[in-house]
Parts: sequence; structure tokens; C-alpha cells
Amino acid sequence: MRRTLVTFCAVVAVASSLWGVVRSSDLYKDNVVKYDEAAFQEAVGKSAHFVKFFAPWCGHCKRLAPTWDELAEKYNEAKEESKVTIAKVDCTVDTTLCADQGIMSYPVLKFFKEGSKEGVKYWGPRDLISLESFIAESLGQEQPEVAKPVPAAPAPVSGLVEVTDGTFRAVLGQGRHFVKFYAPWCGHCQKLAPVWADLAASLEHDPSLKVAKVDCTANRLVCNEFEVEAYPTLLWIEQGKLVGKYRGGHSHEELKEFVSRMTQRETPSPEEGSHEGQQDLPSCFWWESPPSVMELSASNFEGVVAEGVTFVMFYASWCSHCKWLPPTWADLALSYGMLVARTEVKVATVDCSVYEALCNSHEVQGYPTLVLFKDGKRAAELNGARDLEALYGFMYVHLGRHDEL
Repeated sequence: MRRTLVTFCAVVAVASSLWGVVRSSDLYKDNVVKYDEAAFQEAVGKSAHFVKFFAPWCGHCKRLAPTWDELAEKYNEAKEESKVTIAKVDCTVDTTLCADQGIMSYPVLKFFKEGSKEGVKYWGPRDLISLESFIAESLGQEQPEVAKPVPAAPAPVSGLVEVTDGTFRAVLGQGRHFVKFYAPWCGHCQKLAPVWADLAASLEHDPSLKVAKVDCTANRLVCNEFEVEAYPTLLWIEQGKLVGKYRGGHSHEELKEFVSRMTQRETPSPEEGSHEGQQDLPSCFWWESPPSVMELSASNFEGVVAEGVTFVMFYASWCSHCKWLPPTWADLALSYGMLVARTEVKVATVDCSVYEALCNSHEVQGYPTLVLFKDGKRAAELNGARDLEALYGFMYVHLGRHDEL
């Protein structure tokens, strides 16, 4: 029995070893050129590059990886003919490079033409044909004709308003709107589509509200206007202004209940503030108004961080790396303040160009420096990705299990 077991283990070990060789060499070949900051600065600009900025933990990045490798296999093995290099940058490693490129979510695909270090961001579908068409267009090449099936006439959808770059100011500028921002290639958007159509049909005769949708792959102007960075994004817009973001479930009942709450609420006047109205909203809702980022100074810093959790961004007004972070920092304050609903969780900033002594006392040596304080003590410093998901996860981990959502 012992001899049989030893033999079996030996066979398994050999098989595992062989499988590792087969798996790495035959089943998956990483044809993508991987750049660090030095290699990126050296290569980009000398020739055309299509670069994927990613994070290894990002689900969308993982789904894109096989397609990106297939793209690289075609173009990188024939650089003379293709005239473009397919590359990637790991933003969890080369954080400075990604910050310089303004990367705030993953993956981001940028095309850099020969002679230029200014990349053009790709917003379209991430299938192979679409990516190849974009490359051909960017290189000024004639795009290959692709046979496309004749589309069936779309079934009319009662009550659903389609908003475009050309119509959004006129359409959204008046009244209340519940708007879905989506991308056709997005799986979650595809699942939501029939539910959204049903919601629009059920509210067709409600004069107080319009249900709308925006295809962000075709209408970047309106999506940029409302700072849409993920799909689907569901926004409540009144008189052309963003009131808040819906973050609840996608069933017809949940959406309908949310609409009912929103249309029945009393909007407080500016003098009254918005706190009373917030109590009537579902817990899955973000207000555009407070909670917001707290601005700390030498006089109030110790008092603010003394209790609970405070996540502080130490920055300098002249720092170029700091300039892209404030919108994400504000989103973090909104998301944690409303979703966790804990007054002892605070998101704050300190301007070190004004309060230099305060920053020196907390050993701030570069900008931005992100430090989490618990009950007045320095608990952790974030070194890594600075997108909203990474910031949110960092706070979640350091809050402790008793503070879980």
C-alpha cells in the first residue's frame, strides 16, 4: 500500500510539473509587451502604441486579458507590417506613471501615435473586431470591411427616452429624470435592459418623471458631463442637475420603490439644508450634498482625528500628482458617509503648502500621502492604486470586522 501511494504521488508530481510546462508554454502565451515607467518613457513616442493600463485584481481587466493577448499576437509578431505595439502597464506597480496618465479606473486603453506621448483614450467595445478597427482608424489605415447582419427593427419601447449628446441639455434641463448610463458590451447593462424598459413603460403616463438612457460609447459628451466612469450608472437628475446616484438592486420592484420615494419626497430649500430629506431616502442612495470632504487645519486636526476613523489626504496645491485625486476623494466621502452611515468615519484633506509644520509632524514626505487614523493614532498608509474601489477597500479593511457593511 505504501509503495503504491509513493508511486501515485510521484506520478502526480511529474504530471503537475508537465502540466505547468504545457500551461505556460502552449495554452497561454503572453504576447503583450509589459512596460514599467522607464521602458514606457523610452518606447512610447518612437512608434505607435496601444496600451492597456490595468490592475491584476480588476475583474474587467481579467476578462479583457485573452482578447488583449490575441490582439498582441497578431500585431506584435509582425511589427514591421502592423506599425503598432500592443502593451500593458500594471498600475499597482507603476503608480506614478498611471497617475501621470490620469488613470482613475481599470482598464483604460490609450492609443499613442508615433511622435506623441499624448494618448487618446479608447471608449468603444472591447471585442477583437472593434479594437482592430480602432487601431486601423488611429493609424489612418483603410478599415477592413466586416460583414454585419442586417439588424432587426427595434421594438418600440413606451416611455423610454433615449438621450444623446445633441439632445441632453434640452431633454434633461427640464423636470425629473431617472437616467441609465450604459455601454452595449457591458454584461450588467444587458441584464438590466429589459427591466429598465419595463420601468419606463410602467411610468409612461407619469407627468412628473421621465425614464431615460444614454449609450456612453456613442455619447461621450453627456457621460463626461455627469462624470460616468462605470456601467451601468443610474442617476437621478432634476432641472439638469445631478441630485444623486442610485446604488440599489436592479429588480423592477426595487427601482419602482426608489422612484416612488423620490417623487414623493419634499425637496428642502437651501436654507433648510438636505439632512431631513436624507432620512426619507433608501440606504442605497448617494446625495450630491454632504457628507463631504473635511478640510483640516492646524487648529482642528487633532480634535477631528481623535475619535473614530479619519482617512486624510495630505497634499500640496502645486503638486501635479494631486490634481486628479480630489474628484475620487469626494466620491469616497459620499459613498462611505451615506452607505456606512457612521458619523465617526471621516474623509479629510490637509493642504501642506499652508500647514507645513502639521504635515512635517506626521512625517509627510511626498504628495499626495494618504494616511488612515484610528482614534487619534496613525493606523496605516495607502501605497498603491488610488481609484475609488481601491480607496474604498482600504478603508473597509482597516475599519475592522465590527464595522462591516
